[in-house]
Amino acid sequence: GFIMFAVCVLVTSLLLIFVAGPRYGQSNVLVCVLVCSAIGSLSVSCAKGLGIALKELFSGKPGFLKEPLGWVFLVCQEICINTQINYLNKALGIFNTSVITPISYMLFTTVVVMCSAVLFKEWQHMVLENIIGTISGFLTVLCGTFLLHTLRDVPFPPGLLDPFLQQDQAAPHASWQHQPLLPSEDKGSQ
Repeated sequence: GFIMFAVCVLVTSLLLIFVAGPRYGQSNVLVCVLVCSAIGSLSVSCAKGLGIALKELFSGKPGFLKEPLGWVFLVCQEICINTQINYLNKALGIFNTSVITPISYMLFTTVVVMCSAVLFKEWQHMVLENIIGTISGFLTVLCGTFLLHTLRDVPFPPGLLDPFLQQDQAAPHASWQHQPLLPSEDKGSQ
């Protein structure tokens, strides 16, 4: 499953780089950001594999030095990081940072979650409630990030929050502020 995912990511990235990039790269923010995010998912997987290999090396097992897989992780990690930085810099050179940041965050996080779900099969043992909770939390974070970056430059009039901040004694929502939460016990009523 992961090999198919990695091949799809690489083919999609190559199509974006060589076909869509020359045509739409200067006018569409998604071309560079998709390449950066897709390759970033492979970078995270390589970092995980490289971390496991280094952990075994430091625990006394010289598998990293003898086995070629550790070196493959290292080379792939370097290629992925260089590609990510290159395409992120291209996107930042063409488009505004306030546009790049939320789109890059959302795409990168989405693709990394998909990659880790395929690689580690962590969704197979989750019950439906946990899956719904995870997806809901993920979508909440994505929506919040998008709204924060989108509404950052929107001017709000100074009196917008005044009705909510006023302490009006006659207002029903403020009547609880000056009353005790629990009734006082009267010895005579018992």
